[in-house]
Amino acid sequence: KIDDKMYRSNMPTPQRIKKYKKLGIKTIINLRGGKKDGGWFLEKKACEQNELELVNLVARSRAAPDKNMIIKAYAIFKSIKYPALIHCKSGADRAGIIAFLFKVLKSKENPEIAKKQLSLKYLHVKHAKTGILDAFCDLYIKYYKTNKNPDFMYWVRNIYKPEDLERNFKANKFFEKIVTKILRRE
Repeated sequence: KIDDKMYRSNMPTPQRIKKYKKLGIKTIINLRGGKKDGGWFLEKKACEQNELELVNLVARSRAAPDKNMIIKAYAIFKSIKYPALIHCKSGADRAGIIAFLFKVLKSKENPEIAKKQLSLKYLHVKHAKTGILDAFCDLYIKYYKTNKNPDFMYWVRNIYKPEDLERNFKANKFFEKIVTKILRRE
């Protein structure tokens, strides 16, 4: 649970989608994008059968958040019916960064508190390549602390440079092996 409007999950089964409908969920945001695989077709069909809106958004777990993805996420937050559920494969990294974005953009929460959505509690490992998401949050937190009227979308559009973040971030190889080989993350 992120708040009363937004929840997070791992990849939902048709049975879980039916349960989400009973719980009052109106929209499901799939952070794996509209990947035309068996899981996506099952999810799409289950959402249709349960009259839930399915929104597809591509979020990456091992790369600097893309400016266009952030802009699309913001538009989604403004347009969907709530309560909503976000999911990726495991509910850790992509769901974590989107939960951070939701808290900063929609809930207007302090980014230092919102960053807790990227935590070991959700099996997010900040020392692996997935830690680039933490580095993204830290960049904005630094901007937030040094500006009187910090506007996140202004920062994204005019100051944030994903290529610089990619170039400067270094993952710990040991933790990356744990994330990819043991936890089997995408």
